[in-house]
This record gives sequence, C-alpha cells and structure tokens, in this order.
Amino acid sequence: MAAAAALAAAEPPPAMPQAAGAGGPAARRDFYWLRSFLAGGIAGCCAKTTVAPLDRVKVLLQAHNHHYKHLGVFSTLRAVPQKEGYLGLYKGNGAMMIRIFPYGAIQFMAFEHYKTLITTKLGVSGHVHRLMAGSMAGMTAVICTYPLDMVRVRLAFQVKGEHTYTGIIHAFKTIYAKEGGFLGFYRGLMPTILGMAPYAGVSFFTFGTLKSVGLSHAPTLLGRPSSDNPNVLVLKTHINLLCGGVAGAIAQTISYPFDVTRRRMQLGTVLPEFEKCLLITQSES
Repeated sequence: MAAAAALAAAEPPPAMPQAAGAGGPAARRDFYWLRSFLAGGIAGCCAKTTVAPLDRVKVLLQAHNHHYKHLGVFSTLRAVPQKEGYLGLYKGNGAMMIRIFPYGAIQFMAFEHYKTLITTKLGVSGHVHRLMAGSMAGMTAVICTYPLDMVRVRLAFQVKGEHTYTGIIHAFKTIYAKEGGFLGFYRGLMPTILGMAPYAGVSFFTFGTLKSVGLSHAPTLLGRPSSDNPNVLVLKTHINLLCGGVAGAIAQTISYPFDVTRRRMQLGTVLPEFEKCLLITQSES
C-alpha cells in the first residue's frame, strides 16, 4: 500500500494546457507537486498505520525477541495484545508517521531530479532510466531519514515492562549519548543501501512497466482521463493501488535478506547476544 502511494507520487505530472498569467503552467505544476506531496504523505501515513501491527511483528521476529521468538506470525499477533495491550501492536508507529513526510518529499523530488539528470547527462531513457532514478532516489531518502527509522525500530522492539526508551526524544538522546554520537544512528546503513537499490529500482521499474502495459493494452478498462488534462490517461485508483502493491511485493521479496541484516544491526546493542559478546570481551581483556 505504501509502495503504491510512493510510486504513484513519483510519476511525472501530466502535461498542462497553456494558460495565461499567474494561473499558467508554472503555477499549476507547483500546485501538482504540493498536492502530490500531501496526498502521498497522507496516504503513506494511512497505509503504514494499517500495517503497523504486522510491521511490529516483523521486527520482533526478525531480531528474535526472546518473548516471541518461539511463535509464528499469527501467534505473535495474538500474543502481543495479551502481553502489552492492543496499543502494543503500534509501538514505533509515531516515529514512522514523523518519517513519512520528509521521506516521501525527498524521494519524490530526488526521483524527478535524478531522472532528468540521467536523461540529459547520460542520454539514457526508457525503463533503464526509471530503474536508475528510482534506486538513487530511494537511497537518498533513506540516508536522510535513517535516524528516525533507527528510533522506530528500537521502540518497536521494546516489550512492556522492559523499556529502555520512554519515547522518541528519549531514544534520540540515549542513542546519541551511549552509542557514539551521530554515527550511532546509522547502524545497519550499509545493508540498507545495498537492499534499497534493488527495492526502489525494482519497485519503480515494475510499477512503470505495469502502468505502461496496462494503459497500452486495456486503456478503457484500466485507465481514466486525468483531472488535469482529459487528453492524458492515468490508471484508475484501484488499479494504481494494485500495481503499486504488486511492485512493492516483488521488490520486498528480492531485498528481504538485506532487511533482516539491517534490523539485526540496528538492534545490535539491545540484543542479548550483544551483552554476551560484551561480557566475553571484557573477561578476555
């Protein structure tokens, strides 16, 4: 769902009809960017909140939280409310909501910038330039918003009664003070970057391909006239969502091993294995 919103927002604006004065093409294009940013951000917030329980379960199981590591996905979904209440399924979602808008804005603007740069400087066009621009935009957005992702994962991994952090601000202060300052927020960045390239690239590539093929072969069934320009066809809302979901699922499957590695590194200092390694190192020294 979030993939659908992000991918739809990253599509270039349709051609605007000529108009005079302040309401001309430039003004309408600016309005398109603002509208796309707000729509993408709100859609991203709704989508992430909807899947937040599954995302919390994923973090708990990826890093083998000792309370839930013996359970499966559905068993954990039942166990978390029993142990932590239903709000326990939404731990870390606040940090995700804060991250959505800057992440979407950076990715949206970076995609358009990289796409233009690749076309003009390298002379590459078609699906290849969409793939390259999507990968670069994804990596740029991840790097800029990574500290919020780190805090979100730390909060999501906590279990009621064993809190290390009392909230987002406290988590920021604690990580900065105890884990090497600003660099402490970038644990696991390398597997994130390595995984983001195939994830973002495949997402944009698959979405763009599905859109092109769909509008070419079944324009009446899958498309509708754009509200900005009736001469331009865009995907219907439910088809747009379906294409984004398929693209996101394929990309997530390909990059999933990197995601597991990232989570383990992000949670390194709060995992039991880290404490054991630290005690062994201290005893040997």
